[in-house]
Amino acid sequence: MLRFKIKELLAKKEFDEGRRITLTEVAESAGIHRMTLSKIVNQKGYSTVTDNIDSLCNYFQCKIEDLVEYIPDRIEEESDK
Repeated sequence: MLRFKIKELLAKKEFDEGRRITLTEVAESAGIHRMTLSKIVNQKGYSTVTDNIDSLCNYFQCKIEDLVEYIPDRIEEESDK
């Protein structure tokens, strides 16, 4: 499963810039539909297109590994028990 670390990146950006940043602002700046961004952030295992990943990496000025983390299914199944 892929886990998106948008909340962590958003918290860091808010801290660095000293202001609150909404998902609406991120969506508009990155050129992603607000509902799509909400699903990426809130739905476990949500699948999105690579254009969205590219846009988010550009917005946060980060590498893909800063945005997305791979979690093996075995670990996911053990944590659900």
